[in-house]
This record gives sequence, C-alpha cells and structure tokens, in this order.
Amino acid sequence: MNILLLKRKKGCSALITLSQKKITFLLLSFFIMLPVSFLFAGYHMGKVYTETHPDDITMALQSELDAQRLQVVEATRNAGENMNAMALKLGQLQAHVIRIDALGKRLTKMAKLDKGEFDFGTAPAQGGPEVLSEEKAMGVSDFVKSLDDLSAQLEDRNRQLHVLETMMMNRNLQAEVMPAGRPVTRGWLSSYFGMRTDPFTGRLAFHSGIDFAGRLNSDIIAVAAGVVTFAGPRNGYGNLVEINHGNGYSTRYGHSRKLLVKVGDTVKKGQVIAKMGSTGRSTGPHVHFEVLKNGHAIDPKRFIQASR
Repeated sequence: MNILLLKRKKGCSALITLSQKKITFLLLSFFIMLPVSFLFAGYHMGKVYTETHPDDITMALQSELDAQRLQVVEATRNAGENMNAMALKLGQLQAHVIRIDALGKRLTKMAKLDKGEFDFGTAPAQGGPEVLSEEKAMGVSDFVKSLDDLSAQLEDRNRQLHVLETMMMNRNLQAEVMPAGRPVTRGWLSSYFGMRTDPFTGRLAFHSGIDFAGRLNSDIIAVAAGVVTFAGPRNGYGNLVEINHGNGYSTRYGHSRKLLVKVGDTVKKGQVIAKMGSTGRSTGPHVHFEVLKNGHAIDPKRFIQASR
C-alpha cells in the first residue's frame, strides 16, 4: 500500500510505502493502546480524586459496609424467626402427641384391647423395600409445610379419637344404666312374670315380677346404675328399694330384711343395696324383682338373659 503525503508550503510530496504486516501492526497497536490509555487516564483521575476527596471515598466504603451489615442482621433475624416458628410448631406437635397418647391409652383400656397390640409407649412398626430414586434435600419452606401438614393430621386424629371416646363412653354408660343380670349373687328363680297361682289364695293372679329365692341375709344387688327413688316399707312389698335408671326404666327389689341405701343415693351396677328377707306378703326368704318401663311392669326375663 502506498500513502502520498503533500506539504502545503512548497507543494512537495512524499511517498510512504506500507506493507500489509506494517498495517496490521499499526492497527493492533492502536486497539491495544487505546484501552490502556483510558485505563491509565481513569486510574490517574481516580487517584487525583482520591487525593483531593478522601472523605467521599471513606463515606462510600462506610455506606457499603453498613449495607452489608444490615443484610447480615436481617438474615440472622429471619433465621431466628424461622427457628422460633419451628420450635413453636414442634411444641404444638408434642402437645398433640401427648394428648393423643393419653386418649389412646384410655380407649385401649375402655375397649379392653390387648396392651401388646396397641402400645402407645413405642413407635409403630414400619418397613418396606428400598426404592431407588433421586434424593432431594428438604428446604426450610418444605420443612415448615411438612410440620403444618402433620399438625393438621394430628388435630384431625385427635378430634376423631374424642368422638370415638364419646361414643364408647355413651355405650358403656348405656350398658351401666340398662337393667341386665340377676338381682342376687346366690339364689334360684322361684316364680316367673305373668299369670300364676297365688301362693296365699290359690287363685290365678298376675305376678308383676320375678322371684329369686335364697338364704336369709343373702346379698341383693342393683342390676344397673341409677338413683334410689324409694327405700322403705310398702304394702305387699315389705321393705322395698326402687331405683330409677333413666330412659324410662326403673327396677324394684322387694321383701328385703335390711335396706343398705336411702332415697337420693346413687348406686352402681352390681352394688349391694339390701339383704334378702321375707318381709311383707312373702312365704320365705326371696327377692321380688320388677322392671318397669315408663311406669308399666314388663317381663324382667329378657333383661336377665341379656347379661349372659
């Protein structure tokens, strides 16, 4: 390549011949020196600025440090809040587990289940084949969500167990207050409910209960839980105990020699309430046992058989 140079003064000219290598060298030198020049100029200007404005640089650095310090404090605070939240959730879960364990033990006892079958003191047995899959680390948000889901499940199970407990308690209470069983611990059935020959007149007469004969002073027991509504002498019955069991049911125990309860007493199923005797219209030691539904005598036989 030829470059022609002209001089204005004398009109002279000069011819410069540049080869391709020289041109390439010049271009590379230009593109290398240009950024170096800018860099040097910037460094020089920055140095001059630093020397002339030292306070501004210090303030900028201090501001940057303060911003980083705030970020560290914020991150620490967030981590602390997350830990406090997880600790609170863990405490709630522990409370749920304690309540469910206590409730489960009560239900196991109420249902008369084998202790080895439902042991609330040990973790339930679990297992299964190993599944080869890509494992993934659990993040904080996933962990908190898992705690929330577990808490909801425990609360739901707690409500279900309380409903089950209420049902079982009602069933057990119903079994306690429903007349069932014999009114004596020892003795034999000596007369049925319904029409029979009266032992005093020899004529057919209605017998409103069942008689159990036995030894004098034998125990007479309540066939269901309830409240004593009468305890004393009554015409024909001799010394009588009457118990109200609720739901329209009541029972009577007549001809006792000695009464062991009084009006207003609460009695349990199987509790001894009197001693067998022969008071009133009686031919010998026995208990006249009646079951009444809404004030009307019904056959006690089905209630006696219900306990077998």
